[in-house]
Amino acid sequence: MTERSQPLSGQVAVVTGASRGIGRAIAVEFARAGADVVVSARSSEKAPSKLPGTIEETAREVEAAGRRPDGRPSGRAVAIPTDVTDEAQVQAMAQRTLDEFGRVDILVNNAGISFPAPFSKTPLKRWDLVMNVNLRGPVMCTQAFLPRMLEQGSGRIINISSYLAEVLMPGMMSYSVSKIALEKLTQALAAELQPKNIAVNALRIELNIATEGWQFRNPNIDYSDWEKPEAASETTLWLATRDPSYTGRVVTIAEVREQMAAGSA
Repeated sequence: MTERSQPLSGQVAVVTGASRGIGRAIAVEFARAGADVVVSARSSEKAPSKLPGTIEETAREVEAAGRRPDGRPSGRAVAIPTDVTDEAQVQAMAQRTLDEFGRVDILVNNAGISFPAPFSKTPLKRWDLVMNVNLRGPVMCTQAFLPRMLEQGSGRIINISSYLAEVLMPGMMSYSVSKIALEKLTQALAAELQPKNIAVNALRIELNIATEGWQFRNPNIDYSDWEKPEAASETTLWLATRDPSYTGRVVTIAEVREQMAAGSA
């Protein structure tokens, strides 16, 4: 890969929820594009979850993906265990990022959970957990990194949303509420930060994507016609390379693919 084909060369990206699935794919995609990547999630080799994947595994993939054809590394990976519902951990993650790299150019708020259940059978603590991970987590991560972006006079924030922000699905109320709120946060924050040269956009994933976690929980589904996590990572990279004037957008994978195709025509 040449320097010219690495649009994120010299930039530092932070990806939450990057131990598996879409987050892992985004981290690897950004590394191929030349970025240094902070890989953040709860699942680590010291504290693994039942689901496959750890931040250390992703970090190794990131460093392998970021190598130039001559074998020299084009970027670094740092794995930082972080629970995005814990303010102290989020602040520590931000501080370590700045200690390691001195800057932050891209924040991808990808960490998310769901608790499928009818509203009448959703304990308040489960409702709160979904809101804390899917909405409060991005708020805290953004607040932790925004001061440095403001000092730099540049930055990009990308929030990973879902078609369930608008589509009603039985048992997914808490998830849907958290995602529509995340999209409104995206638009309001974009309006506030546009004069500061900081772009804020959301990718609304509308496709069925066969992530490791989904397949682990639903082993009997036929995934042959599902998209791979790279469908989301490629479009997230596109958002990360737009001019800062491209902000306040909530776009689907299909919409981004159309714009990518038009740009290459």
